[in-house]
Amino acid sequence: MLRYRGFVPVVFLLGLGLIGAASPGTDGRLVAADEAELKSLLEREIVGSVLPMAEVQAYCDQRVPPMPQVQSVAEWEAEATRIRSEVLERIVYRGEAAKWRDAPAGVEWLETIEGGPGYRIKKLRYEALPGLWIPAVLYEPEAIAGKVPVVLNVNGHVGAPGKAYVPKQIRSINQAKRGMLALGPEWLGMGQLSSPGYGHYTMNQLDLCGTSGLAPFYLAMKRGLDVLLSLEHADPERVAVTGLSGGGWQTIVISSLDTRVTLTDPVAGYSSFHTRAYHLKDLGDSEQTPNDLATVCDYAHLTAMMAPRPTLLTFNLHDGCCFEGEYALQPLLDAAAPIFRLYGREDALRSHVNDDPPGVHNYEVDNRQQLYRMLGDFFYPGDATFDPKEIPSDNEVKSPEDLQVELPGKNEDFNTLAIALAKDLPRDPDLPKEKDAAIEWQELRRAKLREIVRAKDYEVHAIKFGEEEKSGVKVTFWKLQMGGAWTVPAVELVRGNPERTAILVADDGRQSAAPDAARLLEAGHRVVAIDPFYFGESKIAERDFLFALLVAAVGDRPLGLQASQVAAVARWSLAEHKSGPATLVARGPRSSLFALVAAGLEPGAIGRVELHGSLGSLKEVIEQNWAVNQKPELFCFGLLESFDVKHVAALVAPRPVKLVDAGDRAKAELAGLGDWYRMLGGEFGFAP
Repeated sequence: MLRYRGFVPVVFLLGLGLIGAASPGTDGRLVAADEAELKSLLEREIVGSVLPMAEVQAYCDQRVPPMPQVQSVAEWEAEATRIRSEVLERIVYRGEAAKWRDAPAGVEWLETIEGGPGYRIKKLRYEALPGLWIPAVLYEPEAIAGKVPVVLNVNGHVGAPGKAYVPKQIRSINQAKRGMLALGPEWLGMGQLSSPGYGHYTMNQLDLCGTSGLAPFYLAMKRGLDVLLSLEHADPERVAVTGLSGGGWQTIVISSLDTRVTLTDPVAGYSSFHTRAYHLKDLGDSEQTPNDLATVCDYAHLTAMMAPRPTLLTFNLHDGCCFEGEYALQPLLDAAAPIFRLYGREDALRSHVNDDPPGVHNYEVDNRQQLYRMLGDFFYPGDATFDPKEIPSDNEVKSPEDLQVELPGKNEDFNTLAIALAKDLPRDPDLPKEKDAAIEWQELRRAKLREIVRAKDYEVHAIKFGEEEKSGVKVTFWKLQMGGAWTVPAVELVRGNPERTAILVADDGRQSAAPDAARLLEAGHRVVAIDPFYFGESKIAERDFLFALLVAAVGDRPLGLQASQVAAVARWSLAEHKSGPATLVARGPRSSLFALVAAGLEPGAIGRVELHGSLGSLKEVIEQNWAVNQKPELFCFGLLESFDVKHVAALVAPRPVKLVDAGDRAKAELAGLGDWYRMLGGEFGFAP
């Protein structure tokens, strides 16, 4: 029920006008909504759990570029050259990564250990980028003459074994016994590189700094090829790459983008973005879904870009992990086969679907023998002595300790690289000291913020889902449709005839915001509590953060979607309720950031801002070593390069901003904004 309650102090907000004076009840007491009943109203289902998933799937699927329709090799090669160039320059080598690419890379050869009959194992380490050393082992035939094939054997998510993963060792041994040079590097996040700073979801800390988090992955592969091709006996005409799972992803990426690779065999490692949108176990980690990749190409394009080079697509029929052959393979063949046909090289595109062992994500003997056959057919054509049957080598497998490679005491990782980058960010951090210059700065920086977060100007089509009244509080449930893509659930709470509107968002969803809703109602506000993208009822039911990554891969930003939805609700409320610009109230560090961005971008419909528990600096994301699976919108590409929290807040002036329950970091970082706001005729402050 709704009941009368004693006065709740709101004096600290009256000074800024964020919360108006409370309206007295007929008996002199304030009427307040019972929080328990408000909670039950706020948690009422409006869009359900199915719609947010369906909308994000359709949104991403529709934005993946199709394969081009080409009629000649020349047309295709022009297209492939464009894609290759754009992926490398716009996706891989963004920001400081271009300098990493151009920097000298060290290679240090260490001890040689006994392998098995006919080969030895050389330990080495090489720099993927300055200060980030990759441990690796080279399987080298003892009797070697002339030029021989080289193979880069990459591994996926194998955990502690890393480069010592048994199937990887066995195929490397088999390659060496057949006269090839086989390099087995460690993969970031695995084996010797498995400390928290190498976690794949921390690569997005680099993205926040405006530098590609994908670059260390790519450079680790590229430098591996450099090492192989620097060897005296390396044949540059016979260069293969192969790997399972994340190693399969590495395989198609380096093979399609680096034309030095002349044969590829990715094993159960990737599928089209179209496929991933609907087969959730394929969505993939941060490196597989990098910012903006799907604005340039799909993995189908990368597969076709192998033409006319020999390509074996290996999948497992019923794969307990991901990328099942039953659905993942055919779209890739459909894209690549016509291109291989243009070259008259249909024989160079092959596929294998494994079911031995059944249902297992594997690179076991059946899949390995398909690789050996491929190597024989294309690297040793006409050699009747080449036998694709696996040479038994189980008793030659080494332990991870045997293959341990000494690393420097300090080895860079995603977190240390991000910390170093963040020291000099944002660029041009000083705020103007004169009013005219400040106003011009706001105009220019507002445009820059729109660009970085990929903001949208959504129009709202409001559908009334239901309404009721309890004890003097009128409740309206809304479906706010935006841009033909998103539906934002909203609960509107009204008591009496309010002259002000507050929009309420919270990290834990609108259902957690009953205390704030009660307080705002008491202060005479209409309350519109919403759940923008990814929060509350709009949370994606499965693999939520992986869809957030996919949204960024197709060219948008979760932070921008959230801020754009909040701004759209504010514009709708301004027109619908005729109560002037809204007060925007956000609870939690994540909601506070997208609310602040929304206010910075929407000066007309958002009049005041109240933030509870806001971050003081985006650098906290890096300093705390947060990962994108925890708070995906905080990793907006390039945001810290141009803005910290202080600079976004500076865009809101002169509209009042109040920080409630701010931590010491926020108080220290943002204290100087008081002078900025006073210069522009506004107020900025803190409250307990």
